Amino acid sequence: MVPSHSRPGSCWDNAAMESFFRSLKAERVYLTRYASYHEAKTDLFEYIHFYNHRRRHSTLGYFSPMEFERRYASSNS
Repeated sequence: MVPSHSRPGSCWDNAAMESFFRSLKAERVYLTRYASYHEAKTDLFEYIHFYNHRRRHSTLGYFSPMEFERRYASSNS
C-alpha cells in the first residue's frame, strides 16, 4: 500500500484504507505474537470479519459497515 499524499476528496486518496490498517495494527497486530504464518493469517481474517460485521464506526453513525450498507440499500430500493 502506498501512503496517500493527495488532497482530501481526491479519487487517489487512500484515507479509508489507511484508517483500516491503523486500526488493524493498533487493535490486533501490535498486541499479538503469532507462532506461525497460518496463525497470523487466520487471526487477521477473523479481525477483518469483525471489522466489517461487528465493529461500529463513528463516521457511519455508529453502525458496522455491513449494517450501514444494508440500511443504505434498503432505503434506496
